[in-house]
Amino acid sequence: MPADVVFTNASVFLPQGSAPVDTVATSANRIMAMSLGVDRDLVGDRTEVIDLRGATLLPGFIDAHVHPVAAGMAALRCDLSILPHDRSGYRTKIAEYAAAHPDEKVVAGSGWYGDAFESGFPLAADVDDVVADRPVVLSSHDGHGVWTNSRALELAGIDCDTPDPAGGRIARDADGRPTGMLFESAADLANRLIPAATPAFLRDALLEAQRRLHAVGVTGWQDAGVGIPAFGLTDILSTYLDADVAGELTARVVGALWWTADAGMSQLDGILARRAAAGHSRFTATTVKVMQDGICENCTAAMLAPYLGAAETELTGMSFIDPAELSDITTRLAAERFQIHMHAVGDRAVRECLDALEAAILPNRGFDGRHQIAHLDVVDPADVSRFGELGVIANIQALWARRDLEIVERKLPLLGPEREPWHFPFGSLHRSGARLAMGSDWPVTDPNPLWAIYTAVHRTGTRADPHAIGDGVFDTPLQAHQAIDLRTALEAYTAGSAYANHDDDRGVITVGKIADLVALDADVFAADDIGTVGVALTMVDGAIVHRR
Repeated sequence: MPADVVFTNASVFLPQGSAPVDTVATSANRIMAMSLGVDRDLVGDRTEVIDLRGATLLPGFIDAHVHPVAAGMAALRCDLSILPHDRSGYRTKIAEYAAAHPDEKVVAGSGWYGDAFESGFPLAADVDDVVADRPVVLSSHDGHGVWTNSRALELAGIDCDTPDPAGGRIARDADGRPTGMLFESAADLANRLIPAATPAFLRDALLEAQRRLHAVGVTGWQDAGVGIPAFGLTDILSTYLDADVAGELTARVVGALWWTADAGMSQLDGILARRAAAGHSRFTATTVKVMQDGICENCTAAMLAPYLGAAETELTGMSFIDPAELSDITTRLAAERFQIHMHAVGDRAVRECLDALEAAILPNRGFDGRHQIAHLDVVDPADVSRFGELGVIANIQALWARRDLEIVERKLPLLGPEREPWHFPFGSLHRSGARLAMGSDWPVTDPNPLWAIYTAVHRTGTRADPHAIGDGVFDTPLQAHQAIDLRTALEAYTAGSAYANHDDDRGVITVGKIADLVALDADVFAADDIGTVGVALTMVDGAIVHRR
């Protein structure tokens, strides 16, 4: 039987211990044959033979933690993520966008970096003279803060007397006046000013994000917050469902349904109903996302010991859910056969999440939950081995593990030298037996898997990434002992993330598996900087969805 597509002269990335091959043939949506050289019996009149000339053929990348609709919205709005980290450049872009969209009631956008500003965060004064007649609401690149102008503060009713909301903080000057920065849940006060995105706009955002993900070799993902009140999003469950029914969703997607921290167990019936609504074809909603803390840079990540040099003494961040309640939540979710996907940045949050998952796993040992904790910026040494012991997946965002200016100037001083060796401890987690999955957290950072893999291996930035900024970012590793080897990093972004998505039919190149494949334009095992390697072709279910 002739193949549909034959890749040959390829450096094929195979499971450890496999016999070498340089040719992979696909038929319908499956890998049908693998060999050294082309089996001419597989080549028919309609077979496409693709000579990779020694370039690497990989399983499709699967992004285990990403927010594609938010990223697509950013691309369609005032997108600051594509700019250098520069206050003047941001101001120019905002002015140009406002002038080009005079009918928009709110200048909404995202993607700015704090290192572009002298104090580490922008102020309303940085944009008041650019746009004064209507509110400006701009999410940070990491989604944990919002930059507003004075008009937005006024319309949101934020003044000296406005209390900090639960789980959030309003930045204030020495006189108690709001500065224009809103952290975590406080951002909701300004985000409410943005008119709700229309279903058509959300659909366009999803499809634009899918196009961009396919272009960097991503064939599937886990949306780490379906219903998340961040990035200016409204609920996107129907966005996925509609695209799936219409046949527009080419990727295979697992949606992690958002757990609202202060809504308690009363929301469970609604989450069960949302899961039941999915599962038509390429989209399922079998996971619940629980967010336990914020980020270190604004001191909202939950730490075991106080931050160093913070404005407030003895500041240890925020645990968004009481640990005892968190264990009750995870136990109930596991009993309902949900995978649990947790956000934990600080070492206290990591411990609280591990404790909660241990409480959930013990009474539900018959359930293959494949629970995971994402980010893991700081993990206490006493907790590293617990990932492997409990079978909890370490869901890592490797692109962050480098000496960016923002990390060196804003984050490491808050952690101090005693905690820095356990900053993104990928190597320790891997050596202790933890299963790794990898994701981008896009639009927080770029979705290119090869950039993240480069950083996971070298703990420095790839020169291909314009956001790798700072002295030493290219040549001084961030805790070199926490690096992982190239095979381990590639497996994390392919087989590891497939495992996290309960998708055992993808993630490796073997006969009989689904033909989700990525052909690169060079051999990653020979490249000096794999971040400079490009994606020549992406195949999903045996169909080519991107070709350069």
